[in-house]
Amino acid sequence: MKTLIIAATAAASLLATAASAQQAPANPGPVIPGVCVYYNARLLAQSSAGQAVEARMQQLAQEVQGELQPYATQIQTEAQQLQTSGSSLPADQLQQRRQALQQRAQEAQQLESTRENELRYTLGMQRQAITEAVSPILTALYQEKGCGLLLDRESVFMMNPAMDVTDLAIQRLNTALPTLSFNRMPVPAQTQAQPAAAN
Repeated sequence: MKTLIIAATAAASLLATAASAQQAPANPGPVIPGVCVYYNARLLAQSSAGQAVEARMQQLAQEVQGELQPYATQIQTEAQQLQTSGSSLPADQLQQRRQALQQRAQEAQQLESTRENELRYTLGMQRQAITEAVSPILTALYQEKGCGLLLDRESVFMMNPAMDVTDLAIQRLNTALPTLSFNRMPVPAQTQAQPAAAN
């Protein structure tokens, strides 16, 4: 199974690590009044809710892998048996077993695709919950700090750290949304239909 979710959450952690490890200049320059900066990827990686999502998504991905592994093993075993004993079978039996194997392989691929879509959808919904929780926090910080402009940290190469509101956002989010508990979510039918309509 593709490790899409684990890779996505690991990427968020790497982004946060890279940002904190970036060499700060000896003279960070002046604080520009009214300009604030916020780093969403760091909030997702370092907030308690973001870390809970990452840990739970890894658990869910492992559960899915455990569910899919028996299918892969069974299909591989059957394919090996057909390869070794296929020549001794009558042509019609060989054809039937090949078709049955092909059908099982297609069913396994469909299940894998369904589970991957469920994991992707589940991750998206949890990130949406974090975004909804942090939105009023950012609005409050914007007003408290007298920001006239709030920039995305990913668009800013260097800055004076005094303009970064991310740490405060993380602290307040940890209070407002200390954790998230969830299970794998089925993808709603209208969401499943959208990619097909877009193609």
